[in-house]
Amino acid sequence: MRNNYRENTNKLKIANKIFKSSLMLGTGKYKNIKEAVESIHISEASIVTVAIRRAQSTKLLQRHSIMDLLNWDKLWLLPNTAGCQNAEEAIRIALLGKELNKRVGQIDNNFVKLEVIPDPTYLLPDPIGTLKAAEYLVKKDFNVLAYISADPILAKQLEEIGCAAIMPLASPIGSGQGLQNPFNLSIIINNSKVPVIIDAGIGTASEASYAMELGADGVLLNTAVAKASSPKMMAYAMKLAVESGKYAHIAGRMKKSQQATASSPKEGISTK
Repeated sequence: MRNNYRENTNKLKIANKIFKSSLMLGTGKYKNIKEAVESIHISEASIVTVAIRRAQSTKLLQRHSIMDLLNWDKLWLLPNTAGCQNAEEAIRIALLGKELNKRVGQIDNNFVKLEVIPDPTYLLPDPIGTLKAAEYLVKKDFNVLAYISADPILAKQLEEIGCAAIMPLASPIGSGQGLQNPFNLSIIINNSKVPVIIDAGIGTASEASYAMELGADGVLLNTAVAKASSPKMMAYAMKLAVESGKYAHIAGRMKKSQQATASSPKEGISTK
Protein backbone atom coordinates (compact mmCIF):
# COMPACT_ATOMS: atom_id res chain seq x y z
CA MET A 1 0.00 0.00 0.00
CA ARG A 2 1.03 3.61 -0.54
CA ASN A 3 0.50 4.50 3.11
CA ASN A 4 3.65 2.82 4.39
CA TYR A 5 3.95 5.38 7.22
CA ARG A 6 0.98 3.78 8.95
CA GLU A 7 1.84 1.33 11.68
CA ASN A 8 -1.72 0.07 11.52
CA THR A 9 -3.87 0.41 8.41
CA ASN A 10 -6.88 1.16 10.60
CA LYS A 11 -5.29 4.18 12.24
CA LEU A 12 -3.96 7.53 11.08
CA LYS A 13 -0.35 8.44 11.77
CA ILE A 14 0.92 12.03 11.53
CA ALA A 15 4.40 13.03 12.66
CA ASN A 16 4.88 9.83 14.69
CA LYS A 17 1.60 10.32 16.54
CA ILE A 18 -1.14 7.72 15.99
CA PHE A 19 -4.83 8.64 15.98
CA LYS A 20 -7.74 6.24 16.27
CA SER A 21 -10.06 8.19 14.00
CA SER A 22 -9.39 9.53 10.49
CA LEU A 23 -12.09 12.17 10.94
CA MET A 24 -11.15 15.69 12.04
CA LEU A 25 -13.70 18.34 12.99
CA GLY A 26 -13.74 22.11 13.23
CA THR A 27 -15.40 24.04 16.03
CA GLY A 28 -17.02 27.02 14.27
CA LYS A 29 -20.46 27.83 12.82
CA TYR A 30 -22.53 25.84 15.33
CA LYS A 31 -25.68 27.35 16.81
CA ASN A 32 -24.18 27.15 20.27
CA ILE A 33 -21.25 25.65 22.19
CA LYS A 34 -23.35 22.81 23.62
CA GLU A 35 -24.27 21.60 20.13
CA ALA A 36 -20.63 21.79 19.03
CA VAL A 37 -19.37 19.78 22.02
CA GLU A 38 -22.04 17.10 21.64
CA SER A 39 -21.42 16.76 17.89
CA ILE A 40 -17.67 16.39 18.36
CA HIS A 41 -18.25 13.77 21.05
CA ILE A 42 -20.64 11.76 18.85
CA SER A 43 -18.28 11.90 15.86
CA GLU A 44 -15.50 10.23 17.88
CA ALA A 45 -13.03 12.44 16.01
CA SER A 46 -9.48 12.31 17.36
CA ILE A 47 -8.37 15.75 16.16
CA VAL A 48 -10.21 19.03 16.63
CA THR A 49 -9.11 22.24 14.93
CA VAL A 50 -9.53 25.68 16.48
CA ALA A 51 -8.79 29.06 14.90
CA ILE A 52 -5.93 30.60 16.89
CA ARG A 53 -7.24 34.13 16.44
CA ARG A 54 -10.72 33.26 17.65
CA ALA A 55 -9.39 31.35 20.66
CA GLN A 56 -7.02 34.19 21.61
CA SER A 57 -9.82 36.73 21.27
CA THR A 58 -12.12 34.65 23.47
CA LYS A 59 -9.40 34.36 26.10
CA LEU A 60 -8.69 38.08 26.12
CA LEU A 61 -12.36 38.92 26.48
CA GLN A 62 -12.69 36.28 29.23
CA ARG A 63 -15.63 34.59 27.52
CA HIS A 64 -16.53 30.94 28.00
CA SER A 65 -14.87 28.96 25.22
CA ILE A 66 -15.49 25.59 23.61
CA MET A 67 -11.90 24.80 24.52
CA ASP A 68 -12.91 24.82 28.17
CA LEU A 69 -15.58 22.16 27.57
CA LEU A 70 -13.79 19.57 25.43
CA ASN A 71 -11.92 16.63 26.93
CA TRP A 72 -8.32 17.24 25.87
CA ASP A 73 -7.19 13.98 27.41
CA LYS A 74 -9.00 12.26 24.52
CA LEU A 75 -8.69 14.90 21.80
CA TRP A 76 -5.67 16.35 19.99
CA LEU A 77 -5.72 20.09 19.36
CA LEU A 78 -4.89 21.34 15.87
CA PRO A 79 -4.52 25.15 16.01
CA ASN A 80 -5.07 26.81 12.65
CA THR A 81 -4.03 30.14 11.16
CA ALA A 82 -7.45 30.97 9.71
CA GLY A 83 -7.81 34.62 8.73
CA CYS A 84 -4.17 35.13 7.77
CA GLN A 85 -3.66 36.78 4.38
CA ASN A 86 0.11 36.46 3.95
CA ALA A 87 3.03 34.33 5.07
CA GLU A 88 4.33 36.76 7.70
CA GLU A 89 0.95 36.99 9.39
CA ALA A 90 0.49 33.20 9.32
CA ILE A 91 3.91 32.68 10.93
CA ARG A 92 3.14 35.14 13.71
CA ILE A 93 -0.24 33.54 14.44
CA ALA A 94 1.21 30.01 14.28
CA LEU A 95 3.68 30.92 17.03
CA LEU A 96 0.72 31.88 19.22
CA GLY A 97 -0.77 28.45 18.56
CA LYS A 98 1.75 26.81 20.86
CA GLU A 99 0.23 28.80 23.70
CA LEU A 100 -3.15 27.22 22.95
CA ASN A 101 -1.59 23.78 23.12
CA LYS A 102 -0.06 24.59 26.50
CA ARG A 103 -3.41 25.92 27.67
CA VAL A 104 -5.01 22.48 27.21
CA GLY A 105 -2.01 20.65 28.67
CA GLN A 106 -0.50 19.40 25.40
CA ILE A 107 3.04 20.62 25.97
CA ASP A 108 4.50 18.30 23.32
CA ASN A 109 1.98 19.37 20.65
CA ASN A 110 3.75 21.16 17.77
CA PHE A 111 0.93 20.71 15.26
CA VAL A 112 -0.39 23.64 13.25
CA LYS A 113 -2.78 23.79 10.34
CA LEU A 114 -1.30 26.38 8.01
CA GLU A 115 -3.78 28.57 6.11
CA VAL A 116 -2.71 31.56 4.02
CA ILE A 117 -5.80 32.96 2.33
CA PRO A 118 -5.76 36.42 0.71
CA ASP A 119 -8.87 35.76 -1.41
CA PRO A 120 -12.00 37.04 0.41
CA THR A 121 -14.53 35.73 -2.12
CA TYR A 122 -13.61 32.10 -2.76
CA LEU A 123 -11.18 31.69 0.17
CA LEU A 124 -8.62 29.96 -2.01
CA PRO A 125 -5.17 29.48 -0.43
CA ASP A 126 -2.08 31.35 -1.64
CA PRO A 127 0.42 28.72 -2.89
CA ILE A 128 3.51 30.95 -2.68
CA GLY A 129 2.65 32.33 0.75
CA THR A 130 1.85 28.84 2.02
CA LEU A 131 5.17 27.44 0.80
CA LYS A 132 7.10 30.35 2.32
CA ALA A 133 5.40 30.10 5.71
CA ALA A 134 5.63 26.30 5.77
CA GLU A 135 9.36 26.36 5.13
CA TYR A 136 9.93 28.75 8.04
CA LEU A 137 7.65 26.86 10.47
CA VAL A 138 9.16 23.46 9.64
CA LYS A 139 12.59 24.88 10.50
CA LYS A 140 11.09 26.00 13.82
CA ASP A 141 10.11 22.39 14.55
CA PHE A 142 6.40 22.75 13.86
CA ASN A 143 4.47 19.78 12.50
CA VAL A 144 2.88 21.66 9.62
CA LEU A 145 -0.36 20.47 8.05
CA ALA A 146 -0.56 22.63 4.94
CA TYR A 147 -3.91 23.67 3.46
CA ILE A 148 -3.71 23.98 -0.33
CA SER A 149 -5.72 23.80 -3.54
CA ALA A 150 -5.63 20.44 -5.34
CA ASP A 151 -2.19 21.15 -6.82
CA PRO A 152 0.00 18.01 -7.09
CA ILE A 153 3.21 19.98 -7.71
CA LEU A 154 2.75 22.21 -4.67
CA ALA A 155 1.80 19.18 -2.59
CA LYS A 156 5.08 17.48 -3.46
CA GLN A 157 7.08 20.66 -2.76
CA LEU A 158 5.50 20.99 0.69
CA GLU A 159 6.22 17.34 1.41
CA GLU A 160 9.86 17.78 0.37
CA ILE A 161 10.44 20.72 2.71
CA GLY A 162 9.17 18.62 5.61
CA CYS A 163 5.44 19.21 6.09
CA ALA A 164 3.83 16.56 8.29
CA ALA A 165 0.68 16.33 6.15
CA ILE A 166 -0.89 17.82 3.05
CA MET A 167 -4.47 19.12 3.17
CA PRO A 168 -5.86 19.72 -0.33
CA LEU A 169 -9.35 21.19 -0.57
CA ALA A 170 -12.21 19.22 -2.10
CA SER A 171 -13.90 22.50 -3.05
CA PRO A 172 -13.99 26.02 -1.54
CA ILE A 173 -14.43 26.34 2.23
CA GLY A 174 -18.04 26.04 3.36
CA SER A 175 -19.36 25.55 -0.19
CA GLY A 176 -20.60 21.99 0.27
CA GLN A 177 -19.79 21.25 -3.38
CA GLY A 178 -17.98 18.01 -2.63
CA LEU A 179 -14.95 16.69 -4.53
CA GLN A 180 -14.65 18.94 -7.57
CA ASN A 181 -11.29 17.62 -8.75
CA PRO A 182 -10.94 13.95 -7.79
CA PHE A 183 -8.35 13.39 -10.53
CA ASN A 184 -5.89 15.88 -9.01
CA LEU A 185 -6.67 14.64 -5.52
CA SER A 186 -5.84 11.11 -6.64
CA ILE A 187 -2.50 12.29 -8.04
CA ILE A 188 -1.65 13.98 -4.74
CA ILE A 189 -2.64 10.89 -2.77
CA ASN A 190 -0.76 8.46 -4.98
CA ASN A 191 2.42 10.56 -5.08
CA SER A 192 2.52 11.45 -1.40
CA LYS A 193 4.74 9.86 1.22
CA VAL A 194 3.04 11.82 4.02
CA PRO A 195 -0.63 11.73 5.06
CA VAL A 196 -3.14 13.46 2.80
CA ILE A 197 -6.18 14.94 4.53
CA ILE A 198 -9.05 16.12 2.32
CA ASP A 199 -10.11 19.45 3.76
CA ALA A 200 -13.00 21.82 2.94
CA GLY A 201 -16.03 21.64 0.69
CA ILE A 202 -17.44 18.28 1.76
CA GLY A 203 -21.20 18.56 2.26
CA THR A 204 -22.47 15.12 3.15
CA ALA A 205 -21.45 11.62 4.20
CA SER A 206 -21.17 10.10 0.73
CA GLU A 207 -18.58 12.73 -0.20
CA ALA A 208 -16.53 11.99 2.91
CA SER A 209 -16.66 8.30 2.09
CA TYR A 210 -15.61 8.98 -1.52
CA ALA A 211 -12.59 10.96 -0.31
CA MET A 212 -11.48 7.99 1.78
CA GLU A 213 -12.17 5.54 -1.06
CA LEU A 214 -9.72 7.54 -3.20
CA GLY A 215 -7.08 6.64 -0.63
CA ALA A 216 -7.03 9.78 1.50
CA ASP A 217 -5.72 9.29 5.01
CA GLY A 218 -8.34 11.49 6.62
CA VAL A 219 -11.05 14.09 6.18
CA LEU A 220 -11.40 17.43 7.91
CA LEU A 221 -14.77 19.16 7.85
CA ASN A 222 -16.82 21.68 9.78
CA THR A 223 -19.73 23.31 7.95
CA ALA A 224 -21.22 20.00 6.79
CA VAL A 225 -21.85 19.09 10.42
CA ALA A 226 -22.38 22.51 11.98
CA LYS A 227 -24.96 23.63 9.40
CA ALA A 228 -26.81 20.32 9.03
CA SER A 229 -30.44 20.25 10.20
CA SER A 230 -29.26 17.85 12.89
CA PRO A 231 -25.53 18.40 13.53
CA LYS A 232 -25.31 15.50 15.96
CA MET A 233 -26.84 13.06 13.51
CA MET A 234 -24.60 14.32 10.70
CA ALA A 235 -21.57 13.97 12.95
CA TYR A 236 -22.45 10.32 13.47
CA ALA A 237 -23.01 9.87 9.73
CA MET A 238 -19.58 11.34 9.00
CA LYS A 239 -17.99 8.98 11.50
CA LEU A 240 -19.50 5.98 9.71
CA ALA A 241 -18.75 7.40 6.25
CA VAL A 242 -15.06 7.92 6.92
CA GLU A 243 -14.75 4.44 8.39
CA SER A 244 -16.61 2.77 5.51
CA GLY A 245 -14.61 4.65 2.86
CA LYS A 246 -11.35 3.74 4.57
CA TYR A 247 -12.18 0.04 4.75
CA ALA A 248 -13.48 0.01 1.17
CA HIS A 249 -10.15 1.44 0.01
CA ILE A 250 -8.16 -1.08 2.01
CA ALA A 251 -10.34 -3.94 0.74
CA GLY A 252 -9.91 -2.91 -2.90
CA ARG A 253 -12.91 -2.48 -5.18
CA MET A 254 -13.84 -5.00 -7.84
CA LYS A 255 -12.87 -4.34 -11.47
CA LYS A 256 -15.47 -2.69 -13.68
CA SER A 257 -16.79 -4.65 -16.64
CA GLN A 258 -18.68 -3.68 -19.79
CA GLN A 259 -20.70 -6.89 -19.57
CA ALA A 260 -22.84 -8.45 -16.90
CA THR A 261 -21.51 -11.45 -15.00
CA ALA A 262 -23.91 -13.85 -13.36
CA SER A 263 -23.50 -14.18 -9.61
CA SER A 264 -24.56 -17.82 -9.66
CA PRO A 265 -22.32 -20.45 -11.32
CA LYS A 266 -23.50 -22.06 -14.55
CA GLU A 267 -22.31 -25.50 -13.45
CA GLY A 268 -24.74 -27.74 -11.68
CA ILE A 269 -27.89 -25.95 -12.88
CA SER A 270 -30.85 -28.28 -13.24
CA THR A 271 -32.17 -28.54 -16.84
CA LYS A 272 -35.40 -30.27 -15.82
